[in-house]
Amino acid sequence: MMKNIKQIVFAAALGMCLTTSCKEDFLENQIKSRLTDDIQWASEGNADLFLNDIYSALSNKWNSPDNLDNFTDDNDAGFYWKSYSWRQGIVDPAVNQGTPMDHANANATDYASWGAGFTKIRKCNLFLEKITENAANFSEAYIKKRTDEVRFLRAYYYSELFMHLGGLPIITATLDRNKMSEEELYNERSTFEETFNFITTELDQIVTNKLLPAKYNGGDADAGRATLGAALALKGWLELYAASPAFNTATPPSGADPKKLIAFGNFDAKRWEKAAATNKKFMDTFGTQYALFSDVSALWWEKNEYNSEIIWDRQIVPVIMGSNYEQYGGPVWIDGVYYTWGNYCPTQELVDQFAMANGKPITDPSSGYDPQKPYVNREKRFYDFIVYDGAPYKQDWMAKVDTIFTRIDKVKPSKNQIDFGTDDVGNTGYYFKKKINPLKPRGGAQSGQNFVYYRYAEVLLNYAEAQNEAVGPDASVYAAVNAIRKRSNLPELAAGLTKDTMRQAIRRERRVELCFETKRFYDIIRWVIAEDVMNKDFHGMKITNSSPADNKGKWVYEVVGLNHPHVFTKKMYMNPIPQPVIDQNKKIVQNPGY
Repeated sequence: MMKNIKQIVFAAALGMCLTTSCKEDFLENQIKSRLTDDIQWASEGNADLFLNDIYSALSNKWNSPDNLDNFTDDNDAGFYWKSYSWRQGIVDPAVNQGTPMDHANANATDYASWGAGFTKIRKCNLFLEKITENAANFSEAYIKKRTDEVRFLRAYYYSELFMHLGGLPIITATLDRNKMSEEELYNERSTFEETFNFITTELDQIVTNKLLPAKYNGGDADAGRATLGAALALKGWLELYAASPAFNTATPPSGADPKKLIAFGNFDAKRWEKAAATNKKFMDTFGTQYALFSDVSALWWEKNEYNSEIIWDRQIVPVIMGSNYEQYGGPVWIDGVYYTWGNYCPTQELVDQFAMANGKPITDPSSGYDPQKPYVNREKRFYDFIVYDGAPYKQDWMAKVDTIFTRIDKVKPSKNQIDFGTDDVGNTGYYFKKKINPLKPRGGAQSGQNFVYYRYAEVLLNYAEAQNEAVGPDASVYAAVNAIRKRSNLPELAAGLTKDTMRQAIRRERRVELCFETKRFYDIIRWVIAEDVMNKDFHGMKITNSSPADNKGKWVYEVVGLNHPHVFTKKMYMNPIPQPVIDQNKKIVQNPGY
């Protein structure tokens, strides 16, 4: 029986560490470099070593102190990260090799990198070619299943580039400088629509073939490999993304697009219908394998991997190919000891999106919200996800509950109190605890928590949004959103919403439910609201006592600006094509504004 990817990874790494330097990047198929091509493709086991290498290239997006949420209005990042430069509008084809989201954390942030992306795509093409050339060495079942796995991985890698860059060269064969002419080597960008059609057609054929399982569960032999659920979920998401205002238009927000590289070039309402149908198909077809996990606060914990909600994730192995997520986020000081970098600091803008326990937004005069008691009677997800002033904080490794104070206290100063400085203590008055495993932050890649790309709650939200745009707030739209609200003990949405008011309700629900899952960036881009929400200061909560010398007065809650520069220009709706790419291939056309 095939071991699951984590087991294969661990065994391969152990073997390599016994015979080679472990300074080599783990899961780079080092064995392959010492084998002849004939041996590499001589058996299914040897070929799987190459395939594991392709899986290893999946971006571990949480394993970065500067993840994609730092590029949004949900998080206040440190001054020293690249997101800070991006938020000042410093985006150029020659800056950071044209990849503003890139960071030094290996493959954690390479999803938007032209070079890294096409390296992954080339590996997929090579695998597909080699198992065809050496078909006699493999069973027919192996070839069919692995072919669809790799087609999925190639489509996924294309999708990551597509969302940041638009139309791409469609390359389905390995390029060989020794055998090909310049005309064959240098490909122009396909249109936005051609690229979208290529990716979604690949995914649709994988689903139709039914050669992959619908879902893997914890302990399954092939857990971590591609599934039908992953293929259909990705297709549904891409259809929603492309149907959105930024792309389903004759005039994209970035500017003139005569070659239709960053948008369809026209509006078609049927694109919303198609997105709704695909996400509905997921719900109808895989509704017995996937469902909302009962406890959203524990959904991401390592012990709950492959629960009913998880659709597609990246395998993580502690220490060997682990994650630093618990080191990067959460309160900086716990029980008086410095533990984390405090990088995930929710803004007041995000915190204000969490409803009251009665389901009403805090802006509703009848909600019961008191701005001088802002953390009382909030919805369950607020307490599950946010560390606020006075919040009890207890993880399994802690002997007792700690209370986190972010207030400015002259009498009993807390090490977590905001100082609006440049140290690790956050400036918003909030920390994040969503997705943090209940393990002790120890430094290094200690965490074994998988990175979740897609989960069932997102499918429900994708469907609700697309269906509402297509036909309005029918009963199925209410049902999808209310299922998520019910899990967090919120009442159902009020009846009688219009399409516009339902749109706002879905967007609020999406922002809260999916916060800090690297989703907000794509939403503010596709909704064409980035220029509104990013071109302004963000806010935090400053809490002081009216009698600071003795704390005998009232604690005063004051929403204050963070005084960080924010510049979002229209060109930033798409990343630039890196200048070296254009210098090498004159057929490549730059994105508007760069």
